[in-house]
Amino acid sequence: MLAVGGMIGALMSGKTADYFGHRTTMWIINVFFILGWLAIAFTKVSWLLDLGRLLQGIGIALTSYVGNIFIAEITPKNLRGGLMSLNSWMIGSGVAIVYLIGSVVKWRGLALIGSIPCLLQILCLFFIPESPRWLVKNGREKEFEGVLQRLRGKKADISPEAAEIKEYAEFIQLLSENKFLDLFQKKYARPITVAVGLMILTQFSGLTGYTFYMTNIFVLAGISSEAGYVTLAAVKILSTTLAIFLIVKSRRRTLLMVSAGGTCLGSLLTGFSFLLQDHQFWISVLALTGVSVYFVSFNLGISGIPWIIMSEIFPINVKGSAGSLCVLIFWISSWAVSYTFNFLLEWSSTGTFIIFAAVSALGFLFTVMLVPETKGRSLEEIQASVTSVLR
Repeated sequence: MLAVGGMIGALMSGKTADYFGHRTTMWIINVFFILGWLAIAFTKVSWLLDLGRLLQGIGIALTSYVGNIFIAEITPKNLRGGLMSLNSWMIGSGVAIVYLIGSVVKWRGLALIGSIPCLLQILCLFFIPESPRWLVKNGREKEFEGVLQRLRGKKADISPEAAEIKEYAEFIQLLSENKFLDLFQKKYARPITVAVGLMILTQFSGLTGYTFYMTNIFVLAGISSEAGYVTLAAVKILSTTLAIFLIVKSRRRTLLMVSAGGTCLGSLLTGFSFLLQDHQFWISVLALTGVSVYFVSFNLGISGIPWIIMSEIFPINVKGSAGSLCVLIFWISSWAVSYTFNFLLEWSSTGTFIIFAAVSALGFLFTVMLVPETKGRSLEEIQASVTSVLR
């Protein structure tokens, strides 16, 4: 139901953000989250639990698009990667904290706790400006300049950046209307291929299988769930923290390649651990090592960088439709992995993780061959370089 909600939210995301703006869409997102958590916390019938998960999925999908686009559009190019990786760090750390809280709090209480950040964000959104690029796209130029000045500081000279944003927005709006079928023009072939390919890599490298069925993996490997989740919580916090510093200092393509190579290794270690049938201790050690290597590697690149690149490479006239398509592919892939994972485990525990390793290896090659480097470039420069009509 979470994945189905994600698909619905994906179809809504681009048009909702384009029509209402990024800030208003974030208010809408929090309403979905709060209603979902309350449905889960107070349910006495199974369908209300399903409804809660559905609403959560819609909220997550909208957040996946709007959150990343908003951060990319309000930050200067020298800080964009660091702030977007900080977003990934907060997601990873949030998951880790919930792992820990969930080991001592029942699920109804955990659902109520989950609604608290949503309530806080509703209040904080009153103090957050709208995206300056969305404002200029919608003809609100006076507000655009005021917001950009507020974001860059009172004494900052915003004239060059404002002129670049205005010029590019005017040029893009002359090309075509923001229609879904516009995405399939030849000039957008590369950004669509890159963004969709990275979304597929994110899921088919095993994310949903590892995340949703971690308890199953621990049971198969003879690992205590409590010990396993505490270990993963520590791994997630440390690796996402490291990722913040690396993404500021390193090239994004390089981090993606390292991440894909690491998830390949982690999946191979996890898969091979199940071949040691007569050595329970080594099964547990190798499986926990493999899972840890997978999550460390995933958090260093694949976790956040595909969303950063997706938010950077599409021109503003197709960004809404392109974002919806990418988030939809992400959630269809999530559903496919979550639906098939148990069947794959029954077929072959080792084979399941070797498949994930093979996808990661293909992701490495895909990054080498097609993914552009976006670090240190303005959004307008990136979009011009990957969209053939602007070369």
